[in-house]
Amino acid sequence: MSKMEVKTSLLDNMIGLGDMVLLEPLTEESFIANLRKRFDHNEIYTYIGSVVISINPYRSLPIYTPDKVEEYRNRNFYELSPHIYALADEAYRSLRDQDKDQCILITGESGAGKTEASKLVMSYVAAVCGKGAEVNQIKEQLLQSNPVLEAFGNAKTVRNDNSSRFGKYMDVEFDFKGDPLGGVISNYLLEKSRVVKQPRGERNFHIFYQLLSGASEDMLKKLKLERDFSKYNYLSLDSATVTGVDDAASFRTVRNAMQIVGFMDDETQSVLELVGAVLKLGNIEFKPESRVNDIDESRVKDKNELKEICELLGIEQSVLERAFSFRTVEAKQEKVSTTLNVAQAYYARDALAKNLYSRLFTWLVNRINESIKAQTKKRKKVMGVLDIYGFEIFEENSFEQFIINYCNEKLQQIFIELTLREEQEEYIREGIEWTHIEYFNNSVICDLIENNTNGIMAMLDEECLRPGTVTDSTFLEKLNQVCADHQHFESRMSKSSKFLNDHSLPHNCFRIQHYAGKVLYHVEGFMDKNNDLLYRDLSQAMWKANHSLIKSLFPDGNPAKINLKRPPTAGSQFKTSVATLMKNLQTKNPNYIRCIKPNDQKASHIFTDSLVCHQVRYLGLMENVRVRRAGYAFRQPYEACLERYKMLCKQTWPHWRGQARDGVEVLLKDLQIPAEEYSYGRSKIFIRNPRTLFSLEEQRKRRLHGLATLIQKIFRGWKTRTRFLLMKSSQVTVAAWYRRYAQQKKYKKTKSSAVIVQSFIRGWKARKILRELKYQKRCEEAVTTIGAYWHGTRVRREYRKFFRAHAGKRIYEFTIQRIMQKYFLELKNKTPSMSPSDKTWPARPYLFLDSTHKELRRIFHLWRCKKYRGQFTDQKKAIYEEKLEASEIFKDKKALYPSSVGQPFQGDYLEINKNPRYQKLNSLVEEKIIFADVVNKINRANGKATQRIFLLTKNKFMLADQKSGHQIKSSVPLAELTSVSMSAQSDGFFALRVKEGTTAAAKGDFLLNSERVIEIITKLYRAGLNLTKEKIQIEITDEFLVQFKQDKVCVKFIQTSPKNGTTASCKRKNNRLLEVTVPSP
Repeated sequence: MSKMEVKTSLLDNMIGLGDMVLLEPLTEESFIANLRKRFDHNEIYTYIGSVVISINPYRSLPIYTPDKVEEYRNRNFYELSPHIYALADEAYRSLRDQDKDQCILITGESGAGKTEASKLVMSYVAAVCGKGAEVNQIKEQLLQSNPVLEAFGNAKTVRNDNSSRFGKYMDVEFDFKGDPLGGVISNYLLEKSRVVKQPRGERNFHIFYQLLSGASEDMLKKLKLERDFSKYNYLSLDSATVTGVDDAASFRTVRNAMQIVGFMDDETQSVLELVGAVLKLGNIEFKPESRVNDIDESRVKDKNELKEICELLGIEQSVLERAFSFRTVEAKQEKVSTTLNVAQAYYARDALAKNLYSRLFTWLVNRINESIKAQTKKRKKVMGVLDIYGFEIFEENSFEQFIINYCNEKLQQIFIELTLREEQEEYIREGIEWTHIEYFNNSVICDLIENNTNGIMAMLDEECLRPGTVTDSTFLEKLNQVCADHQHFESRMSKSSKFLNDHSLPHNCFRIQHYAGKVLYHVEGFMDKNNDLLYRDLSQAMWKANHSLIKSLFPDGNPAKINLKRPPTAGSQFKTSVATLMKNLQTKNPNYIRCIKPNDQKASHIFTDSLVCHQVRYLGLMENVRVRRAGYAFRQPYEACLERYKMLCKQTWPHWRGQARDGVEVLLKDLQIPAEEYSYGRSKIFIRNPRTLFSLEEQRKRRLHGLATLIQKIFRGWKTRTRFLLMKSSQVTVAAWYRRYAQQKKYKKTKSSAVIVQSFIRGWKARKILRELKYQKRCEEAVTTIGAYWHGTRVRREYRKFFRAHAGKRIYEFTIQRIMQKYFLELKNKTPSMSPSDKTWPARPYLFLDSTHKELRRIFHLWRCKKYRGQFTDQKKAIYEEKLEASEIFKDKKALYPSSVGQPFQGDYLEINKNPRYQKLNSLVEEKIIFADVVNKINRANGKATQRIFLLTKNKFMLADQKSGHQIKSSVPLAELTSVSMSAQSDGFFALRVKEGTTAAAKGDFLLNSERVIEIITKLYRAGLNLTKEKIQIEITDEFLVQFKQDKVCVKFIQTSPKNGTTASCKRKNNRLLEVTVPSP
């Protein structure tokens, strides 16, 4: 400890008494009152010597921070106020520095905070031990094993929302440096009956609710589960949800913890499949069936549930169904198969569920041990942490409470033995005379329960093995015969007459007077729970499963390893486990944490005296204090004692130069404390009575007040002297600085004056030199100017004639050049747009530029047109060429032409190649179709129109039937076409004249009508020109002749009012005249 570090003590700033050993007077009332006082001030930890009492606050307190860990690290046990960290640090340092194996025993009833206490111990040890990647991984695995075991082994009870329903002992192994190497976990008596039945207001194990709440829909589907709790008979519904508990988040925590501990994904999946199978086992129901010989047997009601369970476990449905309906008993060479009635079938179902879950839990513990075990075989230091059920007294106590209380009897026995041994060893070590201490020895109660010949557990096993009719009543009768005279055994049926009229003791019960009080046990269920039978048929069915985990859980089902010997009972197994635990604990240095529950409401700030008093009694805390105080109530190292009380003696204050023991002897002699009140050990002073210690503390408190006054006086004097010396020093400093400032100011003023004078002198000299330089420069410039003018005059005189002869021509050329330059610049800025249709052009500025101006306009227009044409694609060029051809043919000649200018020529309007209707017609035409559309063919007989398909190719045009879509009526080569006639009106009539004497001329010319007459004639004209290199004659007139077979008919076009119709119509007037009426525009 450094010189500046303040030394503290347990006795400083105490609220109540931090150590019950100092309690005066020592009564149960004063003990409870001291606990309540400390609890009301949030002091939840109290000592009984080296034992820590922990009261559950039912809320979070800011006393477990990293700063608190550092505060208690490497500190003496009694140096700071009571805390669980002090005990953990003491145990860890003893293990690390003194090479002593340690064990921390945490006891108390359900809800007292045992599990949280074990977590705090583990977290503290993890925080103070070494660092490093490998060490951190081991610490993380050790800490993360808790969430996994809590999920599968904890449940909500009426007393605790996270009650451990199994006992856990963890050995954490360390190397010589104190770094963790690994650990080993042992579990004791899982309360597997909770799987099939829970008391009112309690829940099944956490994992069932976490799985249904937190699993994804896909996972639930794989496990054949539903999220609704009410679907499962093994889950109680009245407490399915717990306030403040998020089961879904807890499930994610458990999955993450399993991954950190080292579970593979397929292992986690297998575990969840078994959990789902246990849930679904509770939904299997049976119905009775009577056979011919009146033997009752059972059958599964709904086989869908059974089928899903078999699919999860990989078992054949018929095998499991038979195992639920029959039981095979083997004796030597004989096998007897009997049917199960409904009650026996339900018993078999529940037994399978309990065994399946219990064996799964044991497998989980073993699997965790594989992951966290130390990898080295070197010698290891061990710290054990025991978190086991506390003493239980319920309204109805059964087999579970009996063996739990037996375990607590054994723990109390070893606690008293180890405490007395520790006291005796310290007395011997310090050279103090040891005197025998009177205390209650509970070995008589342990003998009543565990005696191999006439103990309760031995008789229970004997009844389970006895042939004939065996019931819970026969077991009670045997107890009454054997244990009737035992002073700690009570029964209405015993030989002792004092209990015959005790109505608080029912006939089917017996009572044991434990060290913690009397407990009444109901014998109902003792035999079944002790037997814990699983029919061999069921274990063999499980062994036949294809599920690897299931097969490993039931090795007893292997037919090749059939053991006809009856398996050990649950009681004998637990007795053996407890004996092993006790043997293990006796090899280690014990550290005790006694947990107390302040109220039954699980609420903060409530302290129920009666409840706490009950726990104080059955935890044996008063007995513990008496054992501790039987000799000397307080002991302290000489150094600490002298450091704390040296101010009470002038000879030891402020410094004692000799040995600490000599100083303590001088101190106690000076204080005139009677010699019988203390004794000197080798390294400690032992004080017999707490009153002596309190007297020392009172004198120390008064002396500290006096010392504080003296320190204040000396401090005030020192402070005043220091202030005076500081003011004096300040005055001297200020005077020195002022003198320095005055001299500096005077020097700066003198220096400034000298600088000013110097600057004026330098300025006058510089100006004088400047004037001389300026005068010299002006003289030089004047001489140069005069010389230049004289040379210019001489040159002009010599060449004057030459300049006058050519001056006019040069001025003219220069003027013309400037005008042209200006013209071109203005023309550049006023250039029209790039559109060929733009007719604008800047005005001509001068008349002599007229021809140039026109030529430039023509060149620009040609260049602009070239640029515009360069943007065209080949297809677009063809379209424009056709439009240009149409313009040359019809512009200003045909009234219909202007309306066709804006319409693009498409050619194939019927999409002959794509339309399935014209597929056959397309196959008949071998050449590429240039134009295809429906036209009206004028009947030469009556002038009526008939629709035809007009097709144009490179070599011919054809007319096809429009209705059938595939019959070609006429086909005329373009070479046989002589001319085309049409009117100048806005109609679509046109006549195609055929050469006389050709095959096509036999039928005469063709008179047709189409809305696209401009496009037809244009394409027809271009196709004929490309084929024959001759232009087809196009006649545009309002009256022309058409050859119909042997007759020539005149076609005459007449304009009419729009009232007579909006479309052109054709009528036959006589044999020689067809009249077409066209509406005027």
